Amino acid sequence: MASVDFRDNLLGISWVDSGWVPILNPGNVLDYFSERSNPFYDRTCNNEIVKMQRLTLEHLNQMVGVEYILLHAQEPILYIIRKQQRQSPTQVIPLADYYIIAGVVYQAPDLGTVISSRVLSAVHGIQSAFDEAMSYCRYHPSKGYWWHFKDQEEREKTKPKSKKKEEPSSLFQRHRVDTLLLDLRSKFPPTFYQPKPGDKPIPGIILYRHKILNLKMCTFRRILHINRLQPMFQLR
Repeated sequence: MASVDFRDNLLGISWVDSGWVPILNPGNVLDYFSERSNPFYDRTCNNEIVKMQRLTLEHLNQMVGVEYILLHAQEPILYIIRKQQRQSPTQVIPLADYYIIAGVVYQAPDLGTVISSRVLSAVHGIQSAFDEAMSYCRYHPSKGYWWHFKDQEEREKTKPKSKKKEEPSSLFQRHRVDTLLLDLRSKFPPTFYQPKPGDKPIPGIILYRHKILNLKMCTFRRILHINRLQPMFQLR
């Protein structure tokens, strides 16, 4: 790939000579612009010929070729210089405009460059918007497409969760539960024990709990009795 010279595109650069800035005026601004270090100045122009022959700028009207003129001046900060192709004393073709603001020289963009830059900025903004929108798009085979935004998660976290109210049971549910309980009772009837003749029968579960309690009490008494006898054996 061939290297691109910065002179091929001068819209992105500027030039300034700080030694000229305090003394700039409409009479010497063209001399300032014709400095050899200025990348915007074409040394093959008619202005160089006039300067070498020590002629006045009025002689430019009698020449043919590229020349620079002072188009507008707003002292002390703004000067506009035009580069043009002179074909006759009355006919010229503008080639480029340059503006000097506080001594700094810039090239003014042409209409095509301005439109291209604006269109490129607009397309970039639209593309960025589409890319951001696509990042919020979600898809699932069972649900389809939906939008999932970042702030939606924050709202869901900060939103107080409402307690679900328990719905009252219906008549069918209550009847069904009663039927199941009666069925279980018929399959597994409760057992009763009568310790002595004439006593009131005791349900099996209560008798079982009573036996467990008696067993725990006996175990506790044995442990207590062993703890009392242990010091006596230690003395012997």
